[in-house]
Amino acid sequence: MSSSSSLWQRVSVAVALAWFGMIVPGVLRAAEPEFEIVTLAEGLDDPWAIAALPNGDVLVTEKAGRLRLIRGGQLQAAPVEGVPQVRVGGQGGLMDLKLAPDFATSRWVYMTIAKSNADDSLGTTALVRARFDGVRLTDLEEVVETKAWGEARAHYGSRLAFDASGHVFLSIADRSAFYKTGRDLSEHPAQQLDNHLGKILRVNLDGSVPADNPFVGRAGALPEIFTQGHRDPQGLAFRPETGEMWGVEHGPLGGDELNLLLPGRNYGWPIVSKGGNYADVTGFKSIPSRPDMEEPRHFWPTTIAPSNVVFYSGKRFPAWRGNALISGLAGMKLTRVEFDGNAIRNVSTLVEGRGRIRDVHEGPDGLIYLAITGGEGAKTPILRLTPVE
Repeated sequence: MSSSSSLWQRVSVAVALAWFGMIVPGVLRAAEPEFEIVTLAEGLDDPWAIAALPNGDVLVTEKAGRLRLIRGGQLQAAPVEGVPQVRVGGQGGLMDLKLAPDFATSRWVYMTIAKSNADDSLGTTALVRARFDGVRLTDLEEVVETKAWGEARAHYGSRLAFDASGHVFLSIADRSAFYKTGRDLSEHPAQQLDNHLGKILRVNLDGSVPADNPFVGRAGALPEIFTQGHRDPQGLAFRPETGEMWGVEHGPLGGDELNLLLPGRNYGWPIVSKGGNYADVTGFKSIPSRPDMEEPRHFWPTTIAPSNVVFYSGKRFPAWRGNALISGLAGMKLTRVEFDGNAIRNVSTLVEGRGRIRDVHEGPDGLIYLAITGGEGAKTPILRLTPVE
């Protein structure tokens, strides 16, 4: 049997087994460079975000409100203590997790949570931080309570990114707001600046507002807002070559987006969308574009449900340096995007059929980590991509 035939036989078997819920490690030789997918740890319950620590430990959030520690390749039995109370249900709970840029000295860990009001009739997204001493969280404090309250337990958004100037960015989705007929779409909360629904926020590490935010001093506008007009942005990352921030966003029926996020810009939702928009439910239908609203740099006509994006900067996969890696839920794919300047040169699939990928993370070791989710109660793994050398 030829090496080519053997390759595709292995790939076919892997895809077939994955279809029946089995995750099969193995070497993928159809992509350049060759890499192996290995299971770092098993038994996670709806993992949401990964943070690989400098010492080799890995922290993982579980949406149900637990923070788990993987040490020496073993998932520790007891969850990490000190996690804040969260509003669990639907798409909300304990969500994103990022190490502070100065984590080596400060030990700050930033997390996003779904937060309840007093009687749990409403929820919003909050940004919290705590110090991780290697065993537990201490000094827990709330950094931002967003003005994104709503009854729905959906569309929290909730990804984080740090820039090089001491700011943290936070994505907030539209919370399924305003799905009513007969309304002017310009009145949708994502198009209004007096709330945080459908916005990207920019704050200092302590939650205070930077003086150079685009809407500081504008009457009726919340000063934390960096961009507006988003539906469900679930990925944020800075591109090292340019220092610009990019994001991925769920469209309605198709129309998932990769956006270059520029200060003060309007990304259109719900007035503009490349997706089908559930018009029978929402009572409205978006138009594909409008001159005063930002166009996505790339969009997917068929949904992949993008869940995060990273720009690879490590040494273990030199062919991927500068590429965007995008995790997908509905598409169950890890997508690679290559650039020519700010233009998209090529979009390809690196991993497929291994399950719903909730997070993609580049560790300090230059390896790629994937969180696989099967929903609440389903036990799923953290996978790691390792080059074949």
